[in-house]
Amino acid sequence: MSAPLCAQTIYPLDRADILAGSKFDFKVEFPELVQAADVKVTINGADQTAAFGKSADYIAKEDGKDQSALLLRDVTLDKPGAYKIEVSDGVRSRAVTWNVYDTGPRKAKNVILFIGDGMSLAHRVGARILSKGIAEGKSRGKLAMDDMPHMAMVATAGSDSIITDSANSASAYTTGHKSATNALGVYADRTANVFDDPRVETITSLVKRKLDLAVGIVTNTEIEDATPASMVAHTRRRAAYDEIVAQMFAAKPDVILGGGAANFLPQAAETSKRRDDVDYIAKFKEAGYPFVKTAGELKAAADKSDTTKLLGLFTPGNMDGVLDRKFLKGGGVKKYPEQPDLTEQVQAALNVLSRNDKGFVLMVESGMIDKYAHLLDMDRAVYDVIMLDNAVKLAKEWAAKRGDDTLILVVSDHSHPNSLVGTVNDDMSKEPNLPLRERLGVYDKAGFPNYPAPDADGYPSRVDVSRRLAILSASLPDHYETLRPKLDNPNDPTEKGDEPGTFKANEKYKNAPGSMLRLGNLPAMMGASVHSGEDVILTAAGPGSDRVHGAMDNTEVFRVMVDALGLATKER
Repeated sequence: MSAPLCAQTIYPLDRADILAGSKFDFKVEFPELVQAADVKVTINGADQTAAFGKSADYIAKEDGKDQSALLLRDVTLDKPGAYKIEVSDGVRSRAVTWNVYDTGPRKAKNVILFIGDGMSLAHRVGARILSKGIAEGKSRGKLAMDDMPHMAMVATAGSDSIITDSANSASAYTTGHKSATNALGVYADRTANVFDDPRVETITSLVKRKLDLAVGIVTNTEIEDATPASMVAHTRRRAAYDEIVAQMFAAKPDVILGGGAANFLPQAAETSKRRDDVDYIAKFKEAGYPFVKTAGELKAAADKSDTTKLLGLFTPGNMDGVLDRKFLKGGGVKKYPEQPDLTEQVQAALNVLSRNDKGFVLMVESGMIDKYAHLLDMDRAVYDVIMLDNAVKLAKEWAAKRGDDTLILVVSDHSHPNSLVGTVNDDMSKEPNLPLRERLGVYDKAGFPNYPAPDADGYPSRVDVSRRLAILSASLPDHYETLRPKLDNPNDPTEKGDEPGTFKANEKYKNAPGSMLRLGNLPAMMGASVHSGEDVILTAAGPGSDRVHGAMDNTEVFRVMVDALGLATKER
């Protein structure tokens, strides 16, 4: 007996919140072949042509299969209110509702969105303890990101799962629409083509089209990676780096700073990862972008009063975190010693973007927090949270000097299942044979860590102290645990397993002092820790930040930004 056919799928999805005047694609997927004459689509009881101004294209056999569809690209709904969309094929029917919302008048000249990728509450608390100190139970200071007047808890689930990835979570912030894992700026549909899915407009497109604002994208990961790509990309395959670079060139953000040069270079170049001969660095240069590769070049270019566009790519892949760059010199630091700090990138972006008198939108990602959390490298993750906080402090001070015309938001795109459970008490000279788990101090035995006093930027000079923070993950692959910081290179807990598509504990750490094999709790296909579904913290300051309070959905972060900019009320 065959399974019953489900009703039509309609995009945008049920209960979508849509900014009035923003562009989106309307699509209906029928589960089988239907005749065009049998299809009826109404919006608030009237034929869809009346609402959209044009009729949807009928696709008799989508992807050559016995399944029909309707598709209408680049539509808008300008009138705020509730919309009921009803679709019938003569046999089955489906209805969804959309909320089209307006904005008030413009409140903010600029918007800066800081994203700590994968930043959990444990990371945030760890950064506060290390950078500010703690005595007798009281912190000696606040993080800049915590010293903001408005705070909310933000739910992060995607349209397909309670657990999100960085693509659809960041896309919720930059488009205001839910989507599925790996998808950027689209509703993930059933077609084979990963670039033809129903699109939704990004904030980059909106602010350029409506207000002629400048746009900046800053990260310390590859610039094509999910979070920075969410500012411009439309694909359900976040790994399509070559195509995302092409989409970034088409969108032309004014400032682009990060790693990821490998996918900008033609395939003949030594460090290239492209599959074609296109040189996107050359194309950006031809489009008027100065190109920089080092911290010194970045400052020199940004300081020039006539620089209004800037492309900076500082490594072929991800940039190195601050613990390696400033202290340990691990990772790729020896090969690329002149990588800028996130604060230097942000300062350069502010210098360039503020030359647009109409204002700007800047997205800043401290993205290696997530990479290190996946690798169970909590020391590097926490140091990169401190770096993010320094960038937030810089932006707050910059905005204060201008009369607070800038909305500043600080949030994580998703969490990791990390918890601060106590301290690792590691004075092995006293008890050299003490089992690993007995070195964990909990409750009163945790006491306080003994890191050196932080420097002016909030970084202790050492992480290999005898009483360290114990930030542990609830999601584990098989790995050798040492409970010690990795002083040579970032942690690499797994290697390829004996069976295809599986991973096993990395033998590199088998004979490390105090090493113990920990059997994981994740499927063998997972070679690293995974994301978790807890809400994340959003803090905000500046004009329009009063909308941040209570419990929010991640799509509402987009609404905070567009409302502050008054984006439904004006087009240039």
